Amino acid sequence: MKKTYIILSFVLVSSLLSAQNKDTQVADKLFKKFEFISAAESYLKLVATQNADGYVYRQLADCYYNIYNTKEAAKWYAKAITKKQDSELYYRYAQMLKANGNYAESNKQMQIFATMQPDDSRTKIFNENPNYVPALLVQKNFFDIKSIEINSDKSDFGAVLQGNSIYFTSARNSNSKIYSWTKEPFLDIYKANLNEDGTISNILLVKELNSKYHDGSISISQDGNTLYFTSESFRENSFEKDKSNKLKLGKNNIFSAKLVNGKWDQITSLPFNSKDYSTGNPSISKDGKTLYFSSNRPGSIGGVDIWKVTISENESYGPPENLGKKINTEGNESFPFITSDNVLYFSSDAHLGLGAMDIYKIDLNANSEVKNLGKPVNSEKDDFAFSFNENKKIGFLASNRNGNDDIFQLKPACNYEVNTIVTNANTGAILAEANVSILDDKNNIISTEKSNSKGEVSYTVECEKRHTIQATKEGFESNSFEVTASNKMGGSIKISAALNPISAIISEKEVLLKPIFFEYNNSNITQQGAFELDKLVQIMKNNEKLIIFVKSHTDNRGSDEFNLLLSDKRAKATIQYVISNGIAANRISGKGYGETELKVDCKENCTEKDHEQNRRSEFLLVK
Repeated sequence: MKKTYIILSFVLVSSLLSAQNKDTQVADKLFKKFEFISAAESYLKLVATQNADGYVYRQLADCYYNIYNTKEAAKWYAKAITKKQDSELYYRYAQMLKANGNYAESNKQMQIFATMQPDDSRTKIFNENPNYVPALLVQKNFFDIKSIEINSDKSDFGAVLQGNSIYFTSARNSNSKIYSWTKEPFLDIYKANLNEDGTISNILLVKELNSKYHDGSISISQDGNTLYFTSESFRENSFEKDKSNKLKLGKNNIFSAKLVNGKWDQITSLPFNSKDYSTGNPSISKDGKTLYFSSNRPGSIGGVDIWKVTISENESYGPPENLGKKINTEGNESFPFITSDNVLYFSSDAHLGLGAMDIYKIDLNANSEVKNLGKPVNSEKDDFAFSFNENKKIGFLASNRNGNDDIFQLKPACNYEVNTIVTNANTGAILAEANVSILDDKNNIISTEKSNSKGEVSYTVECEKRHTIQATKEGFESNSFEVTASNKMGGSIKISAALNPISAIISEKEVLLKPIFFEYNNSNITQQGAFELDKLVQIMKNNEKLIIFVKSHTDNRGSDEFNLLLSDKRAKATIQYVISNGIAANRISGKGYGETELKVDCKENCTEKDHEQNRRSEFLLVK
């Protein structure tokens, strides 16, 4: 239903090419009438009789695209591209693959689209960061979400909290006529009570707002006295006739209503509505002076753009203004929501996302960029209709991640700042351009940044989760610093990352480092080992005549033959690490000695610490 109503008259319809013929007439007529479920059934009959070609496959794929059956859409787009197609089909195919979590194949189709449309804003966004998904999956959690009991077995979305009342849009009304596009009833506006214990009760139709056509979504002024909502131009008997298909084509329009004696009254069509284009999904600013909305009106960059209009004290409206190319693309941007501090949340199917439609935010006060909200707000499916009540710190979004448009409640996730300052441990001097990484509780690197001129790097992390800061800089010993988990939302922790200058002792026979320990039965370089080897690398860079021989050893567990092989692997791993950090291969060599030179000859009574001491590498001076 989301795709039906976000873009109600902005539906994606195939160009009916010359491949249509007498065999496709029935299906094509259903398609033109937006009866996509019935049209798909008709096209499938042609496939069953092997009377199908690239045109039928495309029409079938577009049917499923418009009713958001992502698996079937992807299946038939895959067949359609075996024949030459226009660029938009590859974009839609990429979207459906992404909605099914097939990011690698989606990227391949986006690359084809990008080649065909190099100047398209969607191409430019994609080319800037084609491998964006891993970063999205590990970025901080902005909100925690949960499903709520307000949902039905039909489409539910567009929830807005006003006082203790939730207004929302739903197709649950069994008394409404059926909408042929989705085979669900037409949409209506509902109201429910949000109780103190979080339960929801008393779900009722807001009868005075609803018509026999689609109604919703809504936005309510800060004082609760003015409501803006989307309805259809049929409400004012405004439409265009498609005589060839015997259709009356309406558009989305925005209406306002006033609260009079506890009822919504004085319903008025806004002056910038038109029967020639759609206008919907309103969001009123907290001061009541700016109304944001989505539209495909003239001047739009893509299919649907986000616009705004100023409202004067006498409730006259200025000219609509497009929010520009930073926000709007050749795709669809819709469902704006504006906060009191001028942060805009919106949905888009063209900015870098996890699914076909994701939720994004941008601070309109600053020269900031559009940011994806990541998981769990966004999913591989459609996520849209974000709203947030700042007084109660409760918000809502809609998603079809469970197969149907459902409403989810959200609360701000508990995050805090980790502010790291990198200094010289001996002098206290600030160290700029140090590499500062933050690791999760499984020691996976989440992100790495360079310290600024003040030695600072800041990360936002989730409360009550263990993190580690790693700091490295050439000429200094690398080190790690535990971040104490905090449950103070919005707080901050200061990490003083003091690094010691490298000052390893070089004797007549060897470079004396802390032992390079290995895990049991393993030849991988550990974090501790890497820190020590970084010292060796720096020493060898500072002393270009040094040539090193690495002796690697094991503990006395395992057979002699196995330990010799294992220690040789450890020697090679050590050598490779040093070479990979800029040291010439002819300056370092080595060999494994197994358990032939135990440092602690403890035989059967070895402690784990004894074994650790024996699993080591040593660095002898050859020259």
